[in-house]
Amino acid sequence: MKTKSLHNSLVEWRQDLHMNPQISFEEEYASNKVSSLLKEFGIEVHEGIAKTGVVGVLKKGNSSKSIGIRADMDALPINEINTFSYKSKIKNRMHACGHDGHTTMLLGAAKYLAEQGNFNGTVYFIFQPDEENCFGAKTMIEEGLFTKFSIDEVYGMHNIPGMDVGTFGTRKGAITTSENLFEITFEGKGGHAALPHMGKDTITIGSQIITSLQTIVSRKLNPVDPGVVSVTEFITDGKKNILPGKGIIKGDARALSDNTNKVIEQNMRQIVKGICEAYNISYEVSYETTCPMTFNESKQAESATKAAKKLLGEENSNGDIEPRQFSEDFSIMSNSKPGCFVLMGNGTKGANGRPLHAADYDFNDELLVTGSSYWVELAEQQLK
Repeated sequence: MKTKSLHNSLVEWRQDLHMNPQISFEEEYASNKVSSLLKEFGIEVHEGIAKTGVVGVLKKGNSSKSIGIRADMDALPINEINTFSYKSKIKNRMHACGHDGHTTMLLGAAKYLAEQGNFNGTVYFIFQPDEENCFGAKTMIEEGLFTKFSIDEVYGMHNIPGMDVGTFGTRKGAITTSENLFEITFEGKGGHAALPHMGKDTITIGSQIITSLQTIVSRKLNPVDPGVVSVTEFITDGKKNILPGKGIIKGDARALSDNTNKVIEQNMRQIVKGICEAYNISYEVSYETTCPMTFNESKQAESATKAAKKLLGEENSNGDIEPRQFSEDFSIMSNSKPGCFVLMGNGTKGANGRPLHAADYDFNDELLVTGSSYWVELAEQQLK
């Protein structure tokens, strides 16, 4: 592994970031650390893109070819329950998705490439805020990421708990789902709990809607087309002896194709319309795609897999991994430039195997050298 000699520094950087997590567009600590280290490496630094975003520019040789590599920096509003020495120092703030590790791996690659990189062209190191709310990539692009910088193609990575540490996966086509938030509001007629016949109880009506929504995936989607419809909130204005007159149902839908997403939305609207009209009550449905699906171009997916096989071997590199049902705002970058999103195993044991966004999750420091070396391998391969 080319960055093996950086192991101790990588662990120190990662654990420092872990102790100082900040959420979307507030990532000043990570942003300042990234900028300081990039300057220390002798890399040209551009700060303040999307408030806390940073772009490092490293050019060698005379080729006009370029590659962009992106890492996310934001944490989550979670209170960490781990007890190790480097646990979060900030209440209700935690790196529970491994973005501290993603940032560190790209820093390691930047240091190696600046000092020993064998390539001809330009590497753009993209450190992005606010992945979790899906505004970071969009804002960086709006503020000139792809107009100020001549980036030919772009790559991103995410750690995956439950995959053996250091194993690699990607695929051509859709690799992560779109995220679609829905809100259904409806108004019946409240009243006394002892006199339900005199009202239009939104608990009963809302329950029918929630149950019926679960038939969209099981009965309206082709069984080979993955989709998810999850109701996450049911809010009413009812009390212990008061039947509610107003109801709000909120939730999250996921899809791996635009057509699947369209089927989910159309059927959701039809279900709500049918039930509410049957009870003669007013209703409104809001359905918004907050994060599009991540789509890997074939050429970039092949390049990403080739680099992985060289570094990790055929047995540890899967170029046709199953898609994941989470969403990623890297999708917005790869919608703008040819790109590929890759997955690296975070391990299966202890905190490293806990689900992303769990209060006892932790990024696996064993992955730091592997991930940073992968970025080096890919950059040198693409910029020969």
